[in-house]
Parts: sequence; structure tokens; C-alpha cells
Amino acid sequence: MPKLSDVVATLERIYHPDWAEAWDAVGLVCGDPDAEVRSVLFAVDPTLAVAEEALARGADLLVTHHPLFLRGVHSVAATGFKGRVVHRLITGGCALHVAHTNADSAAPGVSDALAAALGLTVTAPLDPAPADPSECRGIGRIGELAAPETLAAFAARAARALPATATGLRVAGDPDRLVRTVAVCGGAGDSLFAAVRRSRADVYVTADLRHHPASEALEAGGPALLDAPHWATEWPWLRYAADELTRALTAGGTTVETHVSELVTDPWTFHTPHP
Repeated sequence: MPKLSDVVATLERIYHPDWAEAWDAVGLVCGDPDAEVRSVLFAVDPTLAVAEEALARGADLLVTHHPLFLRGVHSVAATGFKGRVVHRLITGGCALHVAHTNADSAAPGVSDALAAALGLTVTAPLDPAPADPSECRGIGRIGELAAPETLAAFAARAARALPATATGLRVAGDPDRLVRTVAVCGGAGDSLFAAVRRSRADVYVTADLRHHPASEALEAGGPALLDAPHWATEWPWLRYAADELTRALTAGGTTVETHVSELVTDPWTFHTPHP
């Protein structure tokens, strides 16, 4: 049975900490490196509900995409929700590890999983990682559909492929426009519009699009836009990560049970349509 230190070392070979953005906070948040790991739960967000799910499943390690602590703190007292998460995990014997922008940049990574869910064949990174000899790492992906389809049909495809949330998908563009080349970025992606234009994509799938960047991208003659909930665009990666960890540990002669959280941690709980 592997120790936590072995599992963390394996995760960091798959999602190397050096691949994370300079502002990011990835790696082991809490846990005893000498503790044994039998079961691992993968989730997008380190919420208290997810921590409770990890403990209910008997997980020894919770791996999340989003960091619990992105900035320095002076206290982890259980007087705040982040402190309560840490205390609940520690007292329950469950470690917490974060793979964030290092998992975004990895190949396969977050956007590869999103592209696969949408039925795309990946052709290149959207924003390639500098000095990557493989030329396959980077943020976002460019992919191709097997055959062109209308934007309306592609939006319906995306709605079927991604986990359901209260808000659904927002689409900008002519519903009858034919699309084949698709740019994707799991998570917030409106900083990549220049790369999207260079890709000559017909549609861009990402999350958290803001009014002004989206409006300006459309006015500049850019692609159609499909704005999905942040959580939903990153959730497909969880199974990828679980499978990658299982393969890597098995190759080394050990293994763990892996589980994927299906808790919807998208913060929006309902929307009210106009009458």
C-alpha cells in the first residue's frame, strides 16, 4: 500500500508543480507523508461538502483542482470555512492535494478532457507552454469535429456532454453558423482571446466570460462563443486524473481506489427566466 508521499510524488510527475502559473498555489495542503493511502477522491472544489464526502467514502486523500488557499494566511482556525475544511480533513485522517494550473498545462490535462467530452480531436495547445519540447503542453486546446455542424447543434452537443448546472450554457453567434474548428479552455478563459483569434477557431468554449471582452471579441470578427459554468468545464478532468494516477501507481507495483465526486459545487443554484 503506497504512502501519501508516494502518491504525491506520482501526482507531481503527472502534474509537475513547475508547470503551475507563478501566482498559483499547488501541492500538498495537509496530510502526513508517512500515512498509508488506500482510497483517493477527486473533486473540483475543496468545499466543506466535498470534504465530508471524502470522509464518508473513507478516502485517505482528497485531490482537488481548485486551491483551498491561494494567498498566504496567518491562521487556519476553524472559525472560518477554510479552517473548518482543514480541521475536518485532519481530524478525519484525510490529506488534501491541489493540482490547478499545472493540471491545466499538462498533456493530457483539463482542456484535453473538455475537448474529449465535446467529441473533438485535439490538434494543438491553444496557448503553448514555452520551452516545451513535446509541443503539446499549454493552456487550452484546439480541436476538430469529425464533420461540420451548426452552432445550435454544437451547443446542444455541449449541453449533453457537460454535467448539468442551474444556469446552463450561454451562446453568442448565429445558430445556423457552421462550426468545425473549436478552441477550448477549461475554467476562466477570456484572457486567451488573442490566441483564439490566431487559431482561426469557429467557436470558443470556455467559462466566466465577461461582458466587455466577449463583446469586443465578437465585434472584432472573432468566433462564436459558448460560455459554460466554470465547474462544468473542469469536471471532466477528474476521471482523467483518477485514471492517470491509477496507471502510474500500477506501473510502479502499487495501487489505490479512486473515486470522482459528483457533487455539483457550481455556486449558482437556480436562475429565473424572464416572464
